[in-house]
Amino acid sequence: MLIYAPDTELAARLDRLLWTWPATGFVPHCPPSDTLAPETPVLISADDEAAEIPILLNLSADCPPHFASFERLLEVVGAEEADREPARARFRLYKSRGYAVVSHDLARDNG
Repeated sequence: MLIYAPDTELAARLDRLLWTWPATGFVPHCPPSDTLAPETPVLISADDEAAEIPILLNLSADCPPHFASFERLLEVVGAEEADREPARARFRLYKSRGYAVVSHDLARDNG
């Protein structure tokens, strides 16, 4: 999986979290430029171009430039309206391009 995090502060925070979560382990990850990248399940990058990675997790408010080159695109949308409006715009773009979009409202589903 490639985690698209063009905000360097967010990418650094995510890097720290993945080293300490869960408390008894960590999620192996590195940047795509690292020599261990071919053997690492999670890559974090400010660029969404990565050869032969099937899943892209978008942590940007914008649509990733090369999202169509991935088999799957995942997005996490916050509950705040400031997060939801850009997500709605991305949703409309994906739908207009003919992608089958499946959404899961975790707040509703777990409420």
